[in-house]
Amino acid sequence: MDTESPLITRTDLPLPIFIRGKVRDSYDLGSHLLIVATDRISAFDVVLPTGIPLKGHVLNRLSSFWFRRTGDIVPNHMTEAVDDVHCLDSYIPEDQRFPCPAYLRGRSMIVKKVKRIPVECVVRGYISGSAWAEYKEHGTVGGNAMPEGLKESQELEEPIYTPTTKAETGHDEPITQEQIIKLIGLPTAQEMEEKSITLYTFAREYALEKGIIIADTKFEFGIDNGRLTLIDEILTPDSSRFWDAELYEPGHSQLSFDKQPLRDWLTASGWNKEPPGPELPEDIVKETSERYLKAYEKLTGRHLAILE
Repeated sequence: MDTESPLITRTDLPLPIFIRGKVRDSYDLGSHLLIVATDRISAFDVVLPTGIPLKGHVLNRLSSFWFRRTGDIVPNHMTEAVDDVHCLDSYIPEDQRFPCPAYLRGRSMIVKKVKRIPVECVVRGYISGSAWAEYKEHGTVGGNAMPEGLKESQELEEPIYTPTTKAETGHDEPITQEQIIKLIGLPTAQEMEEKSITLYTFAREYALEKGIIIADTKFEFGIDNGRLTLIDEILTPDSSRFWDAELYEPGHSQLSFDKQPLRDWLTASGWNKEPPGPELPEDIVKETSERYLKAYEKLTGRHLAILE
């Protein structure tokens, strides 16, 4: 397995920047965008100064993997994954073309530009994280009453939809279906909820066969020529809670294939969760990278090889 790759925490391509997010840099290609998944990592809504090797490859390739498998459920914005840097030539005028850096291969994709809906469509199949904290205090999840006596990490009878706002800065906040209807109308709001639950159910069944429980996840949508369209990333360790099915045991928190070791270290460090974040120690960086890689390899059945 060849996993030698430069650490990419920032990109500076000679293209108009569309948005520089917490972990992705997006460039404007006119009717399309080039989205580059960097190795930046955020925790508690703060981008940390230390990158995680291969994280961008995992995020990009897992999203590509899932986009290809869910296109019959709902259209998505992916046009092509950048496996050959010359594929940008079709989107850039000849007199503006430039030598594309090799790091784009495997960590970037070209997507259609659509009108984003500012809602994060969270679907939960198990009670954990912030949902567990809310349940312990109020007996609810997303403001919805839940049965008494649930244990931490317990599987729910049916997946539940607990959408939040999509905040540009700060924390996302719960949003009701009534508020979403006012924002985008009843038909689109209903379709967004239905597709979110269908996507989650499909992915959860697939992942379980690979030894991973998808406890919860989030989706984002946009409108493309009047059609609901899946956008951003899907079903990655950044947007989902992945657990090892063999070790699953309700009643406590679970081993997860994500940045939990990093969160735990930050909490224990005494950091006040305000920027700037602290530099991460080498062992935490290594463990976090390995967890991202393990999620990719278990879900896809492939080793992650860096494209030359």
